[in-house]
Amino acid sequence: MTDAVVVDLVEHAPAVSRPLSDAVGRALAASRIVEAAPDPYVTGRWMLRAGSKVGAVALDVSGGAHVTVRITPKVPIARLFFLIGYSLNPHGWRDGQIEVGEHDDLLPALAHAVERQVDMALRQGLLQGYRAVEDSSLVVRGRIREAEQIRRRFGATLPVEIAYDEFTIDIAENRILRAAVDRLLRLPGVPRDVRRRLLHQRARLADITPLVRGQLLPAWHPTRLNSRYHHALRLARVVLDGSSPEHLAGQLRIDGFLFNMNKLFEDFVTVALREAYRGSGRACRLQDPHHLDEAARIRMRPDFVLYGVEGSPQAVADAKYKAQKSDGYPDSDLYQMLAYCTALGLPEGHLVYAKGNAPHAAHRVRHAGIVIHQHALDLDRPPTELLGEVRSLARQMAPDGTV
Repeated sequence: MTDAVVVDLVEHAPAVSRPLSDAVGRALAASRIVEAAPDPYVTGRWMLRAGSKVGAVALDVSGGAHVTVRITPKVPIARLFFLIGYSLNPHGWRDGQIEVGEHDDLLPALAHAVERQVDMALRQGLLQGYRAVEDSSLVVRGRIREAEQIRRRFGATLPVEIAYDEFTIDIAENRILRAAVDRLLRLPGVPRDVRRRLLHQRARLADITPLVRGQLLPAWHPTRLNSRYHHALRLARVVLDGSSPEHLAGQLRIDGFLFNMNKLFEDFVTVALREAYRGSGRACRLQDPHHLDEAARIRMRPDFVLYGVEGSPQAVADAKYKAQKSDGYPDSDLYQMLAYCTALGLPEGHLVYAKGNAPHAAHRVRHAGIVIHQHALDLDRPPTELLGEVRSLARQMAPDGTV
């Protein structure tokens, strides 16, 4: 009989002691999804702590144990979906557009949102399009792949190696939607009514080729023809993102999804800043590569660099979603920003945190004249107010104070 273990944690919360077998505890430690170590005081218990990853994963441990790990974010679920949506598409995504129902936990809310978006995308039927096909055939169709014909057939005329475009429903867009639905159906914890509706969506996609485990997602590009799929595809990307574990780690099988809150916060801040400067004539570069030293050996990539119309750097910012010291911000971030300002020749730098326990602070560096600002965004605020905070930050970063 399979042992079922459920572990519920909160991101960045203090470590908790849980009764676990050594096999399960070692599997959790090996997965690196959470920090796991034997409880030094009680035999048969393990100390577990979640970091910046939130989501839900299922682990099949050798020996028959099945473990479900659920990590809840500190920010409200609805606000989390706003951050995700804005980062993916700031022009077409607004708070409340992705319905999460009455679910307070991340997995049910995500499953509900995906099912609703897939349903809306498929109401007019499955999208059709052209797919490139390479095949061997007794009949010439499309064009002959001459190099493949010579390599495979050694001068024989039949069969013929051909390539052609096929008009079909088995296209990238539908394959991505099916993959997202399939992944959610594999996870325990999806509410029964949502699971029933997901099964209905999978039946609609029954003729679509499922993705093989480990296979890269097929590429798609937003166009006018697939516009009714856009929101569903972007939300499916959240489920199927590369950070989502679906692999074999030794004898440990992992399936699920995880959001890295560090990356999510960074994406939101940089995209929102870029939108704030839109139309100003300035250029914004995200993860902008530079070097600290003149020999160009020490690389650095600030999260956000603002350039003026003449092409020179005007401002630099780095987003920091992390646990803070009890008395303020971490000092190491200041040293990092000082290096950015020095290499870019800027008099000021900006560190942007998720709101914690310290207000805005400014530090003038001795003998350098560089001022480093530390800002805090309140993620509990309504989206309009949160974006207002970002616009205010953008005005402060702009050399002339206007955006």
